[in-house]
Amino acid sequence: MRASRIALILWVVLIFILLLVEIAEITRVFTVPIQNAIADPLAFVIALIFTTLVALVGAIFIGVFLSHRILNPTGFTPFEEEMLRMRSDVQEIKRDLNELRGERSNGPARPPSRGPGGETP
Repeated sequence: MRASRIALILWVVLIFILLLVEIAEITRVFTVPIQNAIADPLAFVIALIFTTLVALVGAIFIGVFLSHRILNPTGFTPFEEEMLRMRSDVQEIKRDLNELRGERSNGPARPPSRGPGGETP
């Protein structure tokens, strides 16, 4: 499941905006009047309900995503499939090599090897 390019751009923009707000808070360019929000009970309740709803929606999305990933019976990734093919190729080469070694030990005698100067040891 790949995210679309538009979704990625929107997330980057949202993170950038939140980063700008945080930097503005730290540098005192502007401040959120928390005292006014706490003093006004209606604003406090609305903010609390809004935060709760956003947290619930986020938790639901995360739960749906995780359950989809866990319950989706996908196979191996292309990389894993390639690694499995390579493993079977290596096993086949080892088997062929062992067969060749077996034939060599049962086959004709090997000619003597020559040393660096061409003489036999």
